[in-house]
Amino acid sequence: MLSQLKTKFSPHRASRTSANPVYTRGAFTSSVMTSTKAESIWTRAFALLCFAEFLGYAQHAVLQPTFPLYITYLGGSPGIVGLVIASFGVLSVVSRPILGYWADRWSVTGVMILGLLAQAASLSLCFIPFVETTMLANGLRGIGWSGMNTGAYTLLAISAPTARRGEASGYFGAAQAAATVLLPAVALWIIDARFGGFHAAFIVAMGLVLMGAAAAYVLSREIASGPSVPHADLTESWWREIISVFDRSVLVPAALAFLLFLSLTCLSSFIVLYARQIGVSYFGWYYVVIGTTSMLARPLLGRVSDKIGCGPSLVVAFSLQTIALLVVPAVTNLVGAMVAGALYFTGSAIGGARILALAIENAPPERRARALASFSVAFPLSNGAGGLLYGFVVDLAGYTWMYIFAASLCASGLILTAKQWASLK
Repeated sequence: MLSQLKTKFSPHRASRTSANPVYTRGAFTSSVMTSTKAESIWTRAFALLCFAEFLGYAQHAVLQPTFPLYITYLGGSPGIVGLVIASFGVLSVVSRPILGYWADRWSVTGVMILGLLAQAASLSLCFIPFVETTMLANGLRGIGWSGMNTGAYTLLAISAPTARRGEASGYFGAAQAAATVLLPAVALWIIDARFGGFHAAFIVAMGLVLMGAAAAYVLSREIASGPSVPHADLTESWWREIISVFDRSVLVPAALAFLLFLSLTCLSSFIVLYARQIGVSYFGWYYVVIGTTSMLARPLLGRVSDKIGCGPSLVVAFSLQTIALLVVPAVTNLVGAMVAGALYFTGSAIGGARILALAIENAPPERRARALASFSVAFPLSNGAGGLLYGFVVDLAGYTWMYIFAASLCASGLILTAKQWASLK
């Protein structure tokens, strides 16, 4: 009896409920606990989760301008840049089902830590100066990226209060976006510095992701997560779980996310090559502007999306992105690029927060990690498909037609939103 009372009233005792069967130590709480506790967003563990994600995305932010410039330095064309970006997306997509299955059966935090370590290890291949090894490194990094985000999105789903999922997703997204405020500009500075170069940029990226792994390890001490569901509740054959790339419960959010982020490489990677073509200097400030926009807009617009609803949020998101993509071909200076980038990433902020909240709402608790792993496939799939597609469009028709083509594909998100309007309510 005494041990039961200690378990019930001590905030540092492990707890478990059938509704949300994850073992905690005072950080991530069950959705069936008291409303006062359920409404809390900022716990120590949530802060550690956001910090680990920030460091993982910081590594990615350093590499966004570095990879395109490094590949062209090695003699590759924009089409080859697209292939290298696609290798990241392909292996990230292929690895998601097994990593989601592993997180459900073993440990969510363990999968996240291993994902961060794998990204650091993969970057060591970039020191071999061949396009082929760079492609292999980025592909292996995609597997690590998959593990990091499978764990992180599952932990977010556990922690987000039901009535404030858009806001919690916004804070989570802001932590990711904060990495893009200065680090791409820092990467460009390191590349051009006398003491720097491409290898120095890769070393910085490796250091950031290793610190992220350390933060995730501290997080694992805060939340000792076992399997997300009892073994008896997992009635589906293991091999069917692994080969099921998409969980149907999150198919609509995944499709929306794919269209929302399909054009992201146009405003994050290819734009640095376009800026050099038209003679825009000091382009690192562009990344400062878009990073600041994303960081500030995501929590604010995430809260707005909770109030106005999913459908209206997505209309705003796809409209802003389409307009921004159409503006870029008319850009002739740094200020114009900043304006287009700010519009695009404002749309990305409100759309990304709302779509992630929608996926969390749709994910069944008994297979949450697998469902959110399926949903998160949309991000590397859109990144890889966009990089490959737009790289070849640049080779064939140039940057102007690439941005016009990207705008037309982005506008198709409005069509999908209209078709799914009833379900989005």
